[in-house]
Amino acid sequence: MYLLINTLASFIQIYTVLLIIRVVLTWFPTINWYNQPFTTLSQITDPYLNLFRSIIPPLGGIDFSAMLAIILLQIVGGGLQSI
Repeated sequence: MYLLINTLASFIQIYTVLLIIRVVLTWFPTINWYNQPFTTLSQITDPYLNLFRSIIPPLGGIDFSAMLAIILLQIVGGGLQSI
């Protein structure tokens, strides 16, 4: 059980880093999301981000849904590490 919780907590940490990379890369408008490795990054992170984008639409070009998604992952990951 301990191994499963640690593995899940590690996965959440890695996924959080991928989300942060995805968000930072959106600041560069010249990136072509149809080229590798950006396509893969988008395919991995967009399903999770889309859950939050349906709740919070972009407000004036700022996507607050990504912040909510990352905060939720941090809360879940922190809860798993405290077990």
